[in-house]
Amino acid sequence: KRDTKAAKRFMAKLMKKQCRVPRVLVTDKLRSYGVAHRELMPSVEHRAHKGLNNRAENSHQPTRQRERAMKGFRSAGAAQRFLSAFSSISPHFRPRRHLRTAAEHRLEMTIRFTVWDHITENICRPAAA
Repeated sequence: KRDTKAAKRFMAKLMKKQCRVPRVLVTDKLRSYGVAHRELMPSVEHRAHKGLNNRAENSHQPTRQRERAMKGFRSAGAAQRFLSAFSSISPHFRPRRHLRTAAEHRLEMTIRFTVWDHITENICRPAAA
């Protein structure tokens, strides 16, 4: 929940970072955003509709949750470099198990870790001098 004072402070901070007035302001349906919008930027069109805020809502997607949980990224570029590799490796260790028994799952994970060990052994082995 965000009251009007907090919403005004939030929008002022966003505007300071943007260094320009936006053409359109898209928010969720929180009422205090409307009040803050009318006071801070009455000339800007304000859209508060269910489907328009999807870009912001994508921050709750699983990739973003993993990224937020790791918290070690110094820049967006570092996060992108990590996630480009992580997104292809991660599913290898998370097989779908909704149609498997526990024994089948354990066997599959043993196989996958064996494959991973074989791959990384060849990569990590120092070259013969």
